[in-house]
Amino acid sequence: MTQDSQGRSSRRNEAPPDRPFKQIVACLDGSELGERAMPHALALAKALKAPITLLRVLEGRGMGEAPPDPLEWEIRRKEAREYLEQIAEDRAGKKSSIKANVEVIEGQAAEQICLWAEHHGVDLTVLCSHGLSGCTDWSLASTARKLAERAPGSLLLVPAATAPVDHIARYRRLLVPLDGSPLAESVLSLATRLAAAHGAELILAHAIAVPELTGTGPHDARDLELRDRLTQRNERVASAYLDRLRARVARNGIIPSVLVLPAGDVRTRLARLIADEGIDLVILSAHGQSSRSDVPCGNVTTYLMAHSLTPLLIVRPRAAQSTRRAHAPTEQSATRFPRQASL
Repeated sequence: MTQDSQGRSSRRNEAPPDRPFKQIVACLDGSELGERAMPHALALAKALKAPITLLRVLEGRGMGEAPPDPLEWEIRRKEAREYLEQIAEDRAGKKSSIKANVEVIEGQAAEQICLWAEHHGVDLTVLCSHGLSGCTDWSLASTARKLAERAPGSLLLVPAATAPVDHIARYRRLLVPLDGSPLAESVLSLATRLAAAHGAELILAHAIAVPELTGTGPHDARDLELRDRLTQRNERVASAYLDRLRARVARNGIIPSVLVLPAGDVRTRLARLIADEGIDLVILSAHGQSSRSDVPCGNVTTYLMAHSLTPLLIVRPRAAQSTRRAHAPTEQSATRFPRQASL
């Protein structure tokens, strides 16, 4: 936090209170798969009244290759810009009146996108999981994987398996996974705003983790009884917790549904919920209770990035990851959940 000459505090790289994201960039590579991210980028730009830039990177020669012909390279630049301008006109201007800027840059895709985003104050990067290389056995293509790890700010990841959408995506069901941490709850304001903009149902969910019992052999009856009691206790606490959040969100005019998922593996429970309930967009914090500063995302978020067929809006600060101490739950947090259930 900085102070101006009159002693008033101000924050750098923070969006105004009425604009969760101040700058959105949609990464396109000229492929049909890459373009599947566009309707979702436009949906957020329109709902949040945020400016959007369509960005394409022209990658240069590979190792051992001759430098490109200057004239040929200039033609490629012109074609890339015309491509982006056409996309902006067809997808944004005619149907939504959204003002979209276009930029063509050069170099290694992931590295240059990160540098450009950092320099231009981007706090939401939108991209498809795969692009020119097509769908592969990898859940994320190389560029998408690098951006998931290094792009500043939040990330909207659109799986290549997502059905194509014309013009602007329309969300009917939004899901917010919660683990009892302030970090996980921090996305509720954004989720509420998107639900209101789309007239969508908002679902708050918590998946119960199976309590871990230390042991070197089979558990006896008392161990199993203890685990059952802990599970039942966690279900009661989670239900009360979600009810409190529902009442809090309802004050903003949106009455969400709440779901407590039965005990099991948190990651697979949430992935199954997303598929079974026809969720259109998942909004979640990159980190939850674990609040680790040495990894870009927590284990649940990382798992969903690899296994969800639904777009994920992964929210994290634009600044570098805070320390574990800074992310620790505060004393005011009334609810504590098992560490293994964290995002």
